[in-house]
Amino acid sequence: MAGFSELIKNFDKTRDYVRDFFIYGCKLRSDFDRKSVRTYGDEKRRVESWIGDYMKYDDSVRGRSVSISVDSGHIHENPLYNAYYSRSFTDNDIRLHFLITDILQDGKSSTLKDITDTLNEEYEQLFDEQTVRNKLKEYTEEGIVISGKQGKTLYYSLSHDYADDFIKEFRGLDDALRFFSETQDLGIIGNSILKMTGIKNDLFYIKHNYIIHTLEDILLPEILAAIDEKRSISFRTFSARKPKDSDPLGTENRVMPMQVLVSVQTGRRYLAAYIPALKRFSSFRLDYMKTVKKGDICENYDIVKEKFESNMPHCFGVSFGMRRETGTVTPMKMTFYADEEKEQYIIDRLEREKRCCKLERTGKDLYTLTADVFDPNELMHWAKTFIGRIVRIEGGADSVRERFCADIARMNRMYGGDEDEHIQ
Repeated sequence: MAGFSELIKNFDKTRDYVRDFFIYGCKLRSDFDRKSVRTYGDEKRRVESWIGDYMKYDDSVRGRSVSISVDSGHIHENPLYNAYYSRSFTDNDIRLHFLITDILQDGKSSTLKDITDTLNEEYEQLFDEQTVRNKLKEYTEEGIVISGKQGKTLYYSLSHDYADDFIKEFRGLDDALRFFSETQDLGIIGNSILKMTGIKNDLFYIKHNYIIHTLEDILLPEILAAIDEKRSISFRTFSARKPKDSDPLGTENRVMPMQVLVSVQTGRRYLAAYIPALKRFSSFRLDYMKTVKKGDICENYDIVKEKFESNMPHCFGVSFGMRRETGTVTPMKMTFYADEEKEQYIIDRLEREKRCCKLERTGKDLYTLTADVFDPNELMHWAKTFIGRIVRIEGGADSVRERFCADIARMNRMYGGDEDEHIQ
């Protein structure tokens, strides 16, 4: 019977578990429906070994929930980075790593046959050429090994680009690594370099740091490479609203990736893409996406990209509504009240947050926002933060205005004292 190990082979499984149980903190042990209760215990112990200092336990009638409790403004390193350092390796992986680097340590170039013969004769390790070729190909892609042809023969040599040398050569590079290891996408790369060189981030602390993005970073290289190469991609998405048993494998998606978008309201990241089967643009949350695979080169990528660029000025957030490739919408106007003498900060906020809309002064203490967006619901979510200052709403879909008025009436009934007097 296999024993418990802190190392993992399938990062997707661990990513789902950390997200559902530890980040959102909304699932309990009884909600775990993947295999057995013992599997739950193993996964829980594994994550606790990585981030045990940041665990929070809450007991309720339903049971005990476990979540991560982190004040990002007081930690120097994202604790979720540890998940990337827990990958398991086979004995051959470890053995070949040290032996190949030892063989190429002299700085000379060697052929595949030379390396395989050296392994067999000098190190008494029997490896076939295909196994060694695969490992050399992997290390070439990662930059550990450099390959080059001499005639028709491929030669391999060890790369002599070391992080320590670059840090000594370029002043301030160590501080740049400290900063970008916590702020930018793929910060795990910067964190790995810091660990390798023995440097700690003792300078930068991020107050609003969305640490969950770390679990999505594993998808970004394939997405960005596909965008750069103008290729399609395929992936599966899972909905948090649908039960697992009704959609166990998720929904298969084949799209043309356009751009990665970040919500300034929630911090969530989305992939904006074109769906050829539906002939429309849409956005997908990265935290609900599974393994991304690159597809074929899209011959019409540039044409679709132009249509995407023409659509973006009509997106207040990340939603493209239910429209097809292009289209027009009915303009919507919202008038806000702001005391020009005492509330300049309100006017500044309207100007700062108007995004793709147009703001103009239409009277004393009155400012009108004109919007031409695909999904007015996104605009209304933002507008509700100005409750008490909205003078009138014009244009747009009737359903949007009616829903807004219904929400205001419902709030008035709840907090105005007509129905629930005890709430006041």
